[in-house]
Amino acid sequence: MGRRARGLAVLALGVAALLAGCGSTLGYYARSVGGHLDLMRRARPVDDWLQDEQTPPALRQRLQLAQRLRDFAAAELLLPDNRSYRRYADLQRSAAVWNVVAAPELSLALHTWCFPVMGCVGYRGYFERAEADALAVQLRSQGLEVDVYGVPAYSTLGWTEWLGGDPLLNTFIQWPEPDLARLIFHELAHQVAYAPDDTPFNESFATAVERLGLARWQVSQGQAPGPDPATGPRAQFKALTLRTRQALETLYASPLSDDEKRRRKAELMAAMRAEHAALKAGPWRGSAAYDEWFARANNATLAVQAAYDGLVPDFERLFEREGRDFRRFYSEVRRLAALPKDERRAALSCTESPGAHPCPTSRSIANTP
Repeated sequence: MGRRARGLAVLALGVAALLAGCGSTLGYYARSVGGHLDLMRRARPVDDWLQDEQTPPALRQRLQLAQRLRDFAAAELLLPDNRSYRRYADLQRSAAVWNVVAAPELSLALHTWCFPVMGCVGYRGYFERAEADALAVQLRSQGLEVDVYGVPAYSTLGWTEWLGGDPLLNTFIQWPEPDLARLIFHELAHQVAYAPDDTPFNESFATAVERLGLARWQVSQGQAPGPDPATGPRAQFKALTLRTRQALETLYASPLSDDEKRRRKAELMAAMRAEHAALKAGPWRGSAAYDEWFARANNATLAVQAAYDGLVPDFERLFEREGRDFRRFYSEVRRLAALPKDERRAALSCTESPGAHPCPTSRSIANTP
């Protein structure tokens, strides 16, 4: 099998999985691969866009910023220095793909789709919104709570470098600088380590890298940091939804009848929305940034949010244990990704206390006889 044929085989097994977990038909795989190849065909090197007199000035400025962020990611964050985010494509749509997520009525366990090689993931993605909506209808008919949301970018884990890597897209290029930085750092982090069957591990790792990376970028640019990460709107949103998830998890695990669980669940969801309204009227000064999320909120949206945030504090502690050294940090994350899931979670959640056995690090493991 020649190089190009091998690449297409990886794309068929990889891109479809990365977008949505396993599909059940060859037709789904073919559409996933075709959608990605169409995206790649639209991409041109950033230098071509910069040299093109037809490129709007606003887009030119954002592409230049994206390249500075890309250089910083490789030089300072030690993220892969490859062809990803050195090309740009205008998809002429609002999302790269549309993800479908689902969860039972009385559980925060995400419905999963499983794929050979890539394992199981808690979402399924489509390049066409209509296909995502059709799956959502099917899942709701099975009694599941469902959400469909647009995704501005996705990672192919570095498997498509031979095609030019993951490109910059119109779906996020005009974002504010901090958000653009976070996205580029997040997606590149997925190329560093990947644990099959563990979406929370993969997404929380990438989220931790984006936070750490943004802080370093802002220092390097002499920028004042954004809102206090411990008290700003983003943190308040996450704290509110975390409290709601914890209350729902306790409720769902209780011995109450299903009818009583439904009643109390409705109360918890109403309380969450009421607190959002109070935040919006108060410290958020009328910001509608989270209106759509709260309007759609259900078990599925809460569960998928947990996948992105739940383990971030553990990764941030691991970064500190590794001396705030990205090279050692990535090495340890790759080691953890190779462990069985239970061992991986136990090692990641290790916390040191006086008199306790110290948590393992990449340095201590390397120095073990």
